[in-house]
Amino acid sequence: MKPLQALLLGWVVGIGLASAQTIGLQTVAQNLNNPLFMTYAPDGSSRLFIVEQGGKIRILQNGKILATPFLDLSKGISCCGERGLLGLAFHPEYKSNGFFFVNYTNPQGNTVVARYRVSSDPDRADPASGQILLTVEQPYANHNGGMLAFGPDGYLYIGLGDGGSGGDPQNNAQNLGSLLGKILRIDVNRREAGKAYGIPADNPFVNRPGARPEIWSYGWRNPWRFSFDRTTGDLWVGDVGQNRWEEISFQPAGQGGGNYGWRIMEGTHCYNPSSGCNKEGLILPVLEYGHDVGNSVTGGYRYRGKAIPALQGAYLYADFGSGRIWAATESGGKWVSRELLQTRMNPSSFAEDPDGELYVIDLGGLIYKLVAK
Repeated sequence: MKPLQALLLGWVVGIGLASAQTIGLQTVAQNLNNPLFMTYAPDGSSRLFIVEQGGKIRILQNGKILATPFLDLSKGISCCGERGLLGLAFHPEYKSNGFFFVNYTNPQGNTVVARYRVSSDPDRADPASGQILLTVEQPYANHNGGMLAFGPDGYLYIGLGDGGSGGDPQNNAQNLGSLLGKILRIDVNRREAGKAYGIPADNPFVNRPGARPEIWSYGWRNPWRFSFDRTTGDLWVGDVGQNRWEEISFQPAGQGGGNYGWRIMEGTHCYNPSSGCNKEGLILPVLEYGHDVGNSVTGGYRYRGKAIPALQGAYLYADFGSGRIWAATESGGKWVSRELLQTRMNPSSFAEDPDGELYVIDLGGLIYKLVAK
């Protein structure tokens, strides 16, 4: 275990937010194998479910990691690099139907979104219950995306990167005929002919010739982590950049169909072409930072908990390479970031518990809770 004192290089008092308060990190789990994500089941149990890149879902209960995994998919996935078991989302009616959904790369390196069901033991999923909903061919090994989340509308949102390599050589992100470089929105409660899911009638490209009806938004490079504000329903997306810029994008609740710029833009800057690009109709990020500060953004959450009043309403995000963690607040119609913590971890994700308290997942094997000091 890394001592907390060695992990934290510094913290900021007040951070320009609601009130002066010192923010720190408290270790809640350790000795994990490449943890990438954590979430909770909406069943009132307060258990937290941890995704390990190698294929296991572990349960954190009452401060301890249960010895037996909730689900072990390690024999059916490809790992590692940017591949592996990448995402997890519990059905909003999990308490009654027992359904949850995973996103992983199969042995061929392609993206799979599948549904599983809990067994009669609430701490064990039924490994035989798997049903593949969607498979997306990946032309390269990187930029697989991997995020899954149910929106306030009850639909499942799926993040997919542009297919990989560098610079989106196939221009997938701008191609509405491809699912790559997109955030998808599907209805997991019904099926349509030829699909294991339904298409919401108000998806923005349902009636567009040549466009995939699953698409909710496009122009993404690698939307590794995104989240819905539990208060407003707004969507926040951390989109990993190319060579120079990392970005956070904002989508007001329910407003699909937007083009978020890649590969025309990297952040607020022209990418292809490198100058004089046409920005008309593109939605630019609300936050960006250059590679002099970090090199791979990890999107987070707006803080809606009660334990840290100074963070109320702030959007927290991090950089995987530098270990920096920021809190952003709105000021004069613009979002402004303050460095909250500088750490030696590699933040692979944030997490939110049932009470709205936030956690940071370190790929090195630990999970920390944000706390007031």
